[in-house]
Amino acid sequence: MRIAEIYRSIQGEGFLTGTESVFVRTSGCNLRCWYCDTPYASWQPEGDDLELSAILARVTEWDAPHVVLTGGEPMLFAELIPLTEALSAAGRHITIETAGTLDLPVHCDLMSISPKLSNSTPSASQSPTWARRHERTRHAPQVIHRLVRDYSYQLKFVVQQPSDCEEVQRWLAIFPEIDRDCVLLMPQGTDADLLASIADWLVPYCDTEGLHYCPRRHIEWFGLVRGT
Repeated sequence: MRIAEIYRSIQGEGFLTGTESVFVRTSGCNLRCWYCDTPYASWQPEGDDLELSAILARVTEWDAPHVVLTGGEPMLFAELIPLTEALSAAGRHITIETAGTLDLPVHCDLMSISPKLSNSTPSASQSPTWARRHERTRHAPQVIHRLVRDYSYQLKFVVQQPSDCEEVQRWLAIFPEIDRDCVLLMPQGTDADLLASIADWLVPYCDTEGLHYCPRRHIEWFGLVRGT
C-alpha cells in the first residue's frame, strides 16, 4: 500500500474538527481536482509501499484513539480492508476520507465523503486527458447510495462561488435519503484570507438552507504545510 505520510495532528474539517488523530495518507488518486492541496498524493504521487504491519506499527506509536485514512483516494487500495479490520480490532475510531467514486467493504465509523462538483475539473487545455477522465468519473451515484446506506457519514462539498451552491442543491436532489444535517459546505482555498472572503457569504447561505458551514481550521492554524 503506497503511503505518502503518517502523522499525528488535529482534525481541521468536518464534525470531528479539533479531535487529535493519527492521519494515514495514501498516495494515488483516480481523480485530478485542479485545486488539490495534496498534489504529492495525486498529481505527483510520492511515498513508499508499506506492509500492513509497518503501517500499524507507525499508527500505534501514538496513543490517539482516532485514525483518519485519507489520500489521494484510499479506496483505491484493497489493502484498506485488512487495515481497517486491524484498526477496528485495536479499538480505534476510523474516519475514511473519500471522493465517493469507489467502494470497498471496509470497517469505518465515519465515512467522510467529498463529492466533486464541476468546479473541480482541471483545465482541458492544460490537462486534456485528465480533464476528460475526471469529468467522466467524478460522479458515481451508485457508490454514494451504498456509502450513505452502509455507514455513518458526512458530506463535504468544496464551494468557490454562489453557483456552486446551486449545483450542490441539484446534487442533493438525486439522493433523497441523505440527511441534510450531515451536509457541509467548505470554502475552496489554501489561504486564510481567501477562505474568510468566501465565508462572508457562504456562512449566511448555510444558515438559510439548513446546511453546515465547514471551516478549514488546519489552514488557519498551520497554513498549507505537510504533517498537519
